[in-house]
Amino acid sequence: MTVRPLPAYEKSVFINCPFDSEYRDLLLANVFSVFAHGFVPRTARETEGNPEPRFSRILATIAASKYSIHDLSRSKGEGDENLARLNMPLELGMAAAFRFERENSNRPHRWLALVPEGYAYQSFVSDLAGFDPARHDGSVASIIREVSAWLRTQDDVLDPVPSAKNILQNFPSFRNEHANLRIEALEKETWADVLLLLRIAFPSLSAGVGFEGAIAGETR
Repeated sequence: MTVRPLPAYEKSVFINCPFDSEYRDLLLANVFSVFAHGFVPRTARETEGNPEPRFSRILATIAASKYSIHDLSRSKGEGDENLARLNMPLELGMAAAFRFERENSNRPHRWLALVPEGYAYQSFVSDLAGFDPARHDGSVASIIREVSAWLRTQDDVLDPVPSAKNILQNFPSFRNEHANLRIEALEKETWADVLLLLRIAFPSLSAGVGFEGAIAGETR
């Protein structure tokens, strides 16, 4: 079995969000925005098939990432039993612990919380009020806007920094490529497949070349 090298700590961004079909476009918007800024998107899916408990695998991946993004927009009950999803807040708690534990160390952790527009989050996760979480309206454009605004302020961002508008304009190309990938994989693509798709579609980004130049000459 081939052992793939892990991404560099300072280039790793853990994405904590739903993986269902309803959220898929927003997940892809997160992934594309992260990659466009010169980072490597990482999720719980990258360790699927590993015999270790899921909790341990997620904890290890967050620990190996300098950055993380957490979408808490699924705050209401779902299904016949009207249950809310609590995995996202749980994983944000892990990231918050790493942030405070590693403060002033050489392996800091920085995180972004995404919440629904408005102030409803103060009712279901009031302790975030002092952290000024980013708000989105459930659209691809709002996810790209908020994620890009945060990533462009981080130490390890790609130079030159891409514009959110440029990322949004080129997102459909990536979404279409991903749809083709799912067809070829009979809707069972792996996370490694997604990362490979990004590198094939935008090879200059993998080499550290600016996003604007990569988009201009290399999208299919």
